[in-house]
Amino acid sequence: MRLNLTFGLRLLAIARVIAMLQFAFVIVASSTQAQTPPVIQKFITEISASELVEGATAYGSMLNNIPVVPVLNGSDVVGYAFITSDFVSTTGYSGKPIHVMVAIDTEAKLLRAELVKHSEPIVLIGIPERKIKAMTEGYVGLDIVAEAEAGGSGHDIDIISGATVTIMIIDDSVVRSSIKVARALGLGGLNNDAALAGPTHILNMENEDIHDWNTMVGDGTVRRLTLDIGQINEAFAATGDPRVLKHEEAGQPGDTFIDMHTALISAPSIGLSLMGENEYGNLVEWMEEGEHAILVMGRGVFSFKGNGYVRGGIFDRIQLIQGDISVRFRDRQHRRLGALATEGAPSFTEVDMFKIPADSEFDPTKPWRLQLLAQRVVGPIEKTFLTYDLGYNIPPQYLTALAPPVMVAVDEAEEDAAARTALWQRIWKSKTVEIGLLIGMLTVLTGVFFFQMQVTRHARAFYWFRMGFLVMTLVFLGWHQNAQLSVVNLMALGASLTSGFSWDAFLMDPLVFILWTSVAVTLLFWGRGGFCGWLCPFGALQEITNQIARFFKVPQWTLPWGLHERLWPLKYMIFLGLFGLSLVSIPLAEHFAEIEPFKTSIILKFARGWPYVLFATVVLGIGLFVERFYCRYLCPLGAALAIPGRIRMFDWLKRYKECGSPCQTCANECFVQAIHPTGEINPNECLSCLHCQVLYQDHSKCPVVIKGDKRRAKMATSADALSRLVNHPNHKSTKEI
Repeated sequence: MRLNLTFGLRLLAIARVIAMLQFAFVIVASSTQAQTPPVIQKFITEISASELVEGATAYGSMLNNIPVVPVLNGSDVVGYAFITSDFVSTTGYSGKPIHVMVAIDTEAKLLRAELVKHSEPIVLIGIPERKIKAMTEGYVGLDIVAEAEAGGSGHDIDIISGATVTIMIIDDSVVRSSIKVARALGLGGLNNDAALAGPTHILNMENEDIHDWNTMVGDGTVRRLTLDIGQINEAFAATGDPRVLKHEEAGQPGDTFIDMHTALISAPSIGLSLMGENEYGNLVEWMEEGEHAILVMGRGVFSFKGNGYVRGGIFDRIQLIQGDISVRFRDRQHRRLGALATEGAPSFTEVDMFKIPADSEFDPTKPWRLQLLAQRVVGPIEKTFLTYDLGYNIPPQYLTALAPPVMVAVDEAEEDAAARTALWQRIWKSKTVEIGLLIGMLTVLTGVFFFQMQVTRHARAFYWFRMGFLVMTLVFLGWHQNAQLSVVNLMALGASLTSGFSWDAFLMDPLVFILWTSVAVTLLFWGRGGFCGWLCPFGALQEITNQIARFFKVPQWTLPWGLHERLWPLKYMIFLGLFGLSLVSIPLAEHFAEIEPFKTSIILKFARGWPYVLFATVVLGIGLFVERFYCRYLCPLGAALAIPGRIRMFDWLKRYKECGSPCQTCANECFVQAIHPTGEINPNECLSCLHCQVLYQDHSKCPVVIKGDKRRAKMATSADALSRLVNHPNHKSTKEI
């Protein structure tokens, strides 16, 4: 372990300066945090009512108790306009609010959502404005009442590649703020009573009344979804995919495609009526505490079960959805029922029970829906899908009302924080597989660093291992998951520290968060090389393309040491310049952060304007001749990581005293020239590729190893000669002489 005292003192001085600057910004920010007017007041002067809502003529006066402005057509109120940031936290990845102007009508239907102001770097530069406009236009007609009942997740989100975090925040803020406004104004029958916590009813477990089929269908105890062949063929044709026309369902248009019914059979009266006493008793024994069950009945040419569950154990054609939870059924949660016991019940080809796990948070007293996935084969291994919902709301005669809840004042800040927490937790849950793969990569890389001598013992095997790891980094982390760290992340962190730090925005992208956490840890042990040399998708792209160039005999340029050493500071100058700009203006600094070609080549996959593509192509082109050219001389993120990387606790890379004097093998073969002619490894420039550790034990390249091999061979030869001499028949012992 080696500590550089001089550098440590310099670093401490820099830290003090940064702390003073941050303190000054906090003082300025706190001095301006007086009561600010609602954001809507600014934007109603910039966006006319007719621009926001078609047919509108003017805005009315802002309401007294809520920052909402009526939208008028003459003297008639056609809707209400507001800004999302006036109602919920909309802090984005930049650390600043994302302002979306929303208009909803008197029936709580969304009329318009428009992004009016933000500081998100990916939208400012990377994503075309038309994509954001198209995304927000997709909210037109959104039913806010249905969203309130579904917990804000009753719609699909049109995710734009490269802007997942920003889009998720926009979606969350639009829906939650619209629900708040609708409840406050009583639109669509919503009111604040709906926000009261706690259940209002429970299942009536004492009701065991028996009903016939017609009664249960009539009062909604059994719900039905029916599609005929004509309807399904028209629906697939409406998708616009010409391939579906080649595989139309056979039969007459009026023939039944599927006739599906469902009911909640964990309610005693329903279960006894549909199943009979014996089968209901078996159901009760099958269910454990807290579990519920539904009965699904079907007939027609399409099966709601299919046969996929036989191979994979999961029923992939149906799922139960309630609010923001969904339940997919597995084979162990399924049982067949021979026939219905209900008087007057029709015959079905499929009658099946499905058990709902207790940990699914399913509430049988609340509305839910059974979603059917209809599929059509359009290729050898390709299918297209349509979804249909069978809604269910248990009739009140099967419920028992609870005592009215005590009115409790809701802390809006706490409610907003809880909603943001629920949002990032939902994102993390949806990326379980991707998170597992990343943690697996980090575990393997940690093992490589800890057992570097064993891993690098066989040069060829280690080379192909490294190439495979870099391909995984580029394809999975980079192009597939857009998990490319950037100096913009650091600027966003700095901005959030001055404007009120919150983990929520950073937790919205789980892979980026995990990568930054791993970087913070590896800086203490190995410096910046853990990320820059192995986990940076753009770095991987440079190295892979250079290796391809070497395969095709593209000449490699080695810069003279004097020039190479003088080019090193460029990236530090770029980083300090961006840091200085961020103190003046974060958006300005984010514009100049385009010195990083990461967004162009990794996140947007070169789908940008020609100046950005040209710059990224030139950088990669130079990298064909000078390996990792950008990493060596231009990368501000690498510079930012190199500064704290100097305080790493250990020197892991093994060296001989002969390294640098006289041996220059490692210095000549280091692909980023991080080894001084005197033999020292510069930790600021080292990418921890471990090639020097391969050479450290190479029996054909390392002079120290070769010398040791020769010495051992000579000693073995001498020992062999002595052994032969002693065992020779003419040899006389010392005693005989």
